[in-house]
Amino acid sequence: MGASILTARNLSKVVPSAEGELTILHELSLELNKGDSLAIVGASGSGKSTLLGLLAGLDLPSSGEVTLAGQALSTLDEDQRARIRAEHVGFVFQSFQLLDSLNALENVMLPLELDGRKDARERAKHLLERVGLGQRLTHSPRQLSGGEQQRVAIARAFAAEPDVLFADEPTGNLDSTTAQEIMDLLLALNREQQVTLIIVTHDPHIAERLNRKILVRNGVVQEAGRL
Repeated sequence: MGASILTARNLSKVVPSAEGELTILHELSLELNKGDSLAIVGASGSGKSTLLGLLAGLDLPSSGEVTLAGQALSTLDEDQRARIRAEHVGFVFQSFQLLDSLNALENVMLPLELDGRKDARERAKHLLERVGLGQRLTHSPRQLSGGEQQRVAIARAFAAEPDVLFADEPTGNLDSTTAQEIMDLLLALNREQQVTLIIVTHDPHIAERLNRKILVRNGVVQEAGRL
């Protein structure tokens, strides 16, 4: 697939609780190359989203190290980690997180404009056409279905050409047919743009479509398969 883009070495997260220290994650190690796809699965409260946050540099581990795009995240301050995310990472969430005051085109353009991209409008329009929303550019989120809103969110996430895309339950608010369409789209873009795709999901059918899967259970993470 290519060179390593994300590695975790002996990654652990321990937090205080009323009963003493609670181990959310224990000594996870993994390596992902450009274009890989990984599902993080496990029961509710198992630590899936905590792991995603650590891999994305949104949180720091109790021990161990995450290296993203050649940068050891624990050696950076919060502003530096935010810059790494802005340059290399995209996010898709279950709740879409679109701005209601902006139309579809403007929602996708916004991060590009903040980054000073002169081609913001053209790139946003191209991506919305790619995700099947070429006729919905001027519609506000309230005028779009849940599946259409998630397509806008995916276009926005891919707009800055990230190396890694993190998706936290991206189909959780969608019916099964729409969920299938959204996964088809994410995997197509994963292949076309060689973006490393990391999805947190409770849905085994989604997990089986990615080429790697890890299971989080009682703080322990195990590789559950490679296709």
